[in-house]
Amino acid sequence: MVWLQYLLPQHLLSKLMFRFARIENTWLKNTFTHWFVKSYKVDLSEANREQVEDYTHFNDFFTRSLKPNARPVADSAIICPVDGAVSQVGVINNTQILQAKGRDYSVEQLLGNDPRSAEFSDGFFTTIYLSPKDYHRIHMPYDGKLISMDYIPGDLFSVNQQTAQKVDNLFARNERVVCYFETEFGLCAFVLVGAIFVGSMQTVWHGQINPPYKKQVQHFDYQDQNITLKKGEEMGRFNMGSTIIMLSPNQDNPFNLSELEVVQMGQALI
Repeated sequence: MVWLQYLLPQHLLSKLMFRFARIENTWLKNTFTHWFVKSYKVDLSEANREQVEDYTHFNDFFTRSLKPNARPVADSAIICPVDGAVSQVGVINNTQILQAKGRDYSVEQLLGNDPRSAEFSDGFFTTIYLSPKDYHRIHMPYDGKLISMDYIPGDLFSVNQQTAQKVDNLFARNERVVCYFETEFGLCAFVLVGAIFVGSMQTVWHGQINPPYKKQVQHFDYQDQNITLKKGEEMGRFNMGSTIIMLSPNQDNPFNLSELEVVQMGQALI
């Protein structure tokens, strides 16, 4: 039923989900959240608040924090930034990134034709999908200084494996936020990809980025603000689930991952 997504009012549905996820009516919030926990087999034993009743609204539950040491950070230069499953991983073949079998898209498309795209032309990438049951806070995979951030408007297709196999340029056509970091490995790009029902994305340095949904690319320059984040620190979150894409400028540090591998935040990637 992927074709149906072309007909759906994607942004309207996402706006409605954004509002629904923040309803504080106790009965509605508890009933829906209990259903969600049971349906998706969410493990609340590792959450700081283990009882559904302790959350203000559904989004408060969805972006829940975990208990200390629930996700130990490995002694590795690059760690996994999220819980999820690896959609794809590998080399960037002369600017082309593998989306799914038989489907590629370009770094330039993903990064909104940013001139820095050329720095990743023969680099390394991984795409990680966060399912509804996963922990949805995003952490720094490495030590880095924030250089800039771009908000790139677009569609809001689902980003699950089935859709990735059938929609051309999926990650480069969906709404996304691109963060550039100066690291010991060179310039790295970290992309948060939106999807249908992803009510909003936010970062620790900017706060909520969307909604409102914009029609033009927005650029934020942080070079003079000395915003540095350490490996393992929270950098943002999805208010509802989606996908992240990591781009490295060379193949010197290939990620120790395989397609469809289930991963957790904090595990070593190299």
